[in-house]
Amino acid sequence: MQLPQARGPVSATLVDALAGPPRDLPAHPAFAAADPLGDEDLQLTLHIGYELHYRGYDDVDDGWEWHPSRLALHQAAERRFETALRRLVPMPAAVAPAAVPGALTAILEADDGPPLSKYLTGRATLEQFREFVMHRSIYHQREADPHTWAIPRLGGRAKAALVEIQADEYGGGRPERMHAELFRTTMRELGLDDTYGAYLESAPAVTLAVNNLMSLFGLNRRLLGAIVGHLAIYEMTSSLPNRRYGNGLRRLGGGADATRFYDEHVEADAVHEQIAAHDLCAAYCADLPPARRAGQTSLVLFGAACALALDARFAGHLLARWEAGGSSLRDQAGSIGRRLVGALGA
Repeated sequence: MQLPQARGPVSATLVDALAGPPRDLPAHPAFAAADPLGDEDLQLTLHIGYELHYRGYDDVDDGWEWHPSRLALHQAAERRFETALRRLVPMPAAVAPAAVPGALTAILEADDGPPLSKYLTGRATLEQFREFVMHRSIYHQREADPHTWAIPRLGGRAKAALVEIQADEYGGGRPERMHAELFRTTMRELGLDDTYGAYLESAPAVTLAVNNLMSLFGLNRRLLGAIVGHLAIYEMTSSLPNRRYGNGLRRLGGGADATRFYDEHVEADAVHEQIAAHDLCAAYCADLPPARRAGQTSLVLFGAACALALDARFAGHLLARWEAGGSSLRDQAGSIGRRLVGALGA
């Protein structure tokens, strides 16, 4: 994957530096956006930094992954991101370990995010569904990877539960059954480029924030409870929306190969839901030392609530743009937006 184009002065500093050998970064402006969650410059800076811990970029020296100067810039961006998250989602009160599944259900029931899956089921055009897939490719092409960071940090029952979930996500040892590969098939069936990161340039900050959230939680051990809760709420909210996505794609003429990714999640995540809530989250909290239990239990619920909150912002962005008759892709007035919208109509 090639380095993306910068979206502001800070990401420009980072992109320019990564094009050369590891060295101390030059001075750069501070992030100044009033809304860090929607700041293109900040969210791209985070995404680039996190990607160095995943597959990286073509022609970027691997030494940049742990270079102190780059890490200092990345941590400054993370602090702004996490501060904004904590303003958006107040830290939930801790509950007893046995009450964690019920608390997760309560967070889910209180969620009143925009009905994106219903729109895609009954109203979306084929062009809009393709746009949705472009956005989601930022996550689904590396599906499961952000949550896998938690495996070496867990033990006992929680670790076994997470491995069980992740084994299904990775296809049970069959590469063609990996969920990321199933999604690539969906992309090809829709005439989209299934190359890893192909639509990063078109993904706005609201999309990058959804993905940066997982990496923030997964790569910071102090936030272990948050990535556990994030995975749990994703599994608990997966089956019904994916059924709708599959039905919506069938309505638009998608065949079995195109819908297999969504159909697979309907069945698999119905099982994963119980494992994630009880065997992963409740067991994780129960097995913690008493001194850490309350803090990490709150983080489990915080991670779940943040996932829903950022997904709601994402859904709201798509629906607002579509209801206005426009594209949800980044830079509609610029060359990227025109090129992608033209491709969709081809």
